[in-house]
Amino acid sequence: MKMLLLILASVLISMAKEECKYIEGIASWYGEKFHGRKKANGEIFNMYKYTAASKIFPLDSYVLVKNLENSKEVVVRITDRGPLKKGRIIDLSKSSAEKLGFVKKGLVKVRVIPLHCVVDEETDHIADIIKTF
Repeated sequence: MKMLLLILASVLISMAKEECKYIEGIASWYGEKFHGRKKANGEIFNMYKYTAASKIFPLDSYVLVKNLENSKEVVVRITDRGPLKKGRIIDLSKSSAEKLGFVKKGLVKVRVIPLHCVVDEETDHIADIIKTF
C-alpha cells in the first residue's frame, strides 16, 4: 500500500511539473472583426479586455505572455479556441497586443506560461484568486 501511494505521489508531482512548462511560438491578435461575437467559453468578445484564444491552455485559465522581442508582458484569460492559422500558438485581443507592443507588426514571437506557475503560492495572495478560475 505504501509503495502504491509513493508511486501515485511521484506521478502527480511529475504531472504538475509538466503542466508548468512554457511554450514559445508566434502570437497574433484579433479585434474589430470579432468584437461583440460569442466566444468558446460563452462570453461576448471584447477587444478591449486582456483575453486570448488558445488550443493548448484550458478555457478560463490565466497565462502570462511575454514578447520575446521587447520583454513586455501581459496576463490574459483564455476565453476562446484558436488561433485558426497554422504555426501560431496564441491569438491575443487587441488590448493585449497593444500592451505587448505589436499591433502594427501583427505577429510576434512570445513565451506563454500558465500564470499559476509563476506565482509563489506561499506568499502571493493572487494564487488563491487564480485557483478559482
